[in-house]
Amino acid sequence: MERGNSKHGTVLDEQMAQEVRGSIQGTAGGRAEEWHTPEPAGEDQPEVTVAPNGDFGRGIPDGVGSAHGEALSRFGSFLSRSAFPGDRAALEASARTMNAPDDVLRRIASLPEGRTFQNVAEAWHASEGGTA
Repeated sequence: MERGNSKHGTVLDEQMAQEVRGSIQGTAGGRAEEWHTPEPAGEDQPEVTVAPNGDFGRGIPDGVGSAHGEALSRFGSFLSRSAFPGDRAALEASARTMNAPDDVLRRIASLPEGRTFQNVAEAWHASEGGTA
């Protein structure tokens, strides 16, 4: 007994298989048919971009990509969310668990004793006045 598709004939099955062959055998994300390709922006339309101003926030004072912003990001990457809200001892324990480098541990050690910090930014600004 031969199993097969009882709804279509052999010719129609082959035609349907040919239509999806580009999607099945093509490269990942490839477009087999032309109608899948998005149209470019019109002449009176702005260029499409991921960053509206074309800068991703780089070069902004104290923003993403600045030395201050990168230092804050590095500091926060060694503090787990479970450490907050927490005092200096809780932040230090979290940083040691995350194998924080010496400069991050020194910054945590400079935090005032007896104060509870709600988030990374609050701890960052309390440590040495937020200076890197």
